[in-house]
Amino acid sequence: MNHVLLVIIIAISILLFLLLLALVLPKQYSVTVSETIHRPKKVVYDYVSLFKHQRDYSEWIKADPDLRPTVKGTDGTVGAVMSWESQQTDRKKNIGSGEQEIKRMDEDRIEVELRLIMPMPATCQLVHEFEAKGENATRYTCTFSTYAKFPVNLPAYLLGRKFIARTQQKTLRNIKEILERS
Repeated sequence: MNHVLLVIIIAISILLFLLLLALVLPKQYSVTVSETIHRPKKVVYDYVSLFKHQRDYSEWIKADPDLRPTVKGTDGTVGAVMSWESQQTDRKKNIGSGEQEIKRMDEDRIEVELRLIMPMPATCQLVHEFEAKGENATRYTCTFSTYAKFPVNLPAYLLGRKFIARTQQKTLRNIKEILERS
């Protein structure tokens, strides 16, 4: 009986520690990744601004090879919305459902609101920034920002940030490869 009680006390202590940790960790966080692409700024900007190109480079969308996102409005302009709903039965390939909308654009920046519906509802912000580095090079920076409620902020902050950074960096490398090849 003493061993069972000890195991219960240890389990409760770990749970309380994790809840306390979630209480002090930020609920809002951002992940920023960058890549230098050896193409003019306008070429990079024009490519990234069109939702239709995401099927070629986005690691998020490429996870479901059968996904057919739809675009409402004029692609590459403020107000354009890309929606998706994954039908995959394989959990590793099912990316859920959601939409993203271009909220603001200027010659150096595109702001997108990402509204996830399934598997977990969330509203996130994506900011794409483009900086010319000479005539034929562009520093492309993508910042993902979101809010995670307590206690979901614990795994989101500790694990989610790394996953997002790794996936976004691969996405930027895909863009670099596609644009530098063309």
